[in-house]
Amino acid sequence: MLKNPIPKVSNQLQQRAIGIINGKFTPNVSDQLNRGFLIDNKGEKIETVVLGKALSLLKKHIDLQKSYYWIVYPKNKNTQNLHLQVAGIWDPYQLNDFPTDSSKTNFSKLLEELDLKENYFSVRGELVFVNTQKKEIVIKICPAMNSKNLKNKNFKLVIKGELSLELLHSFVSLDINREGKSLKLIKYEVIEKNLSANN
Repeated sequence: MLKNPIPKVSNQLQQRAIGIINGKFTPNVSDQLNRGFLIDNKGEKIETVVLGKALSLLKKHIDLQKSYYWIVYPKNKNTQNLHLQVAGIWDPYQLNDFPTDSSKTNFSKLLEELDLKENYFSVRGELVFVNTQKKEIVIKICPAMNSKNLKNKNFKLVIKGELSLELLHSFVSLDINREGKSLKLIKYEVIEKNLSANN
């Protein structure tokens, strides 16, 4: 069974921001693997933090000279400064129960089978701001409410794209593509209109 790096949502109003990027991870300091840069195949460097659960994988399984598919959480302050948090590594062969030789594998074809592609992000949350002049939107994401980890508090993502002002405060599900350090809207679906009226 091929494990989907970006699983289907567990409920319609699940909020999240998660994506997949192919690249090499370079730590800032060679003996501290939790901070560094992901360098994609076009040479774009993106500031990156490795979260705890991915850190042990990194230490045990990852050759820093090689490119991998990284499962990441995006953060940004504007459309030009993307920051990533690595949540996991997608290698169906090394890390799942698959025949072993991953060197001959066409990963992008495997992703296509899952209706995904490199640099795809799924962003689900409340549309809180629309800048029609700059063609930017802001989505507020509240991760799982039952999380005891206070680091998981609400955050906002700035995305290049256009949505109608009428959709403000609606819960939307966005398909996003990363271009350099920007997140760009590909398509959207309105899950629920005007959340604030319902609260």
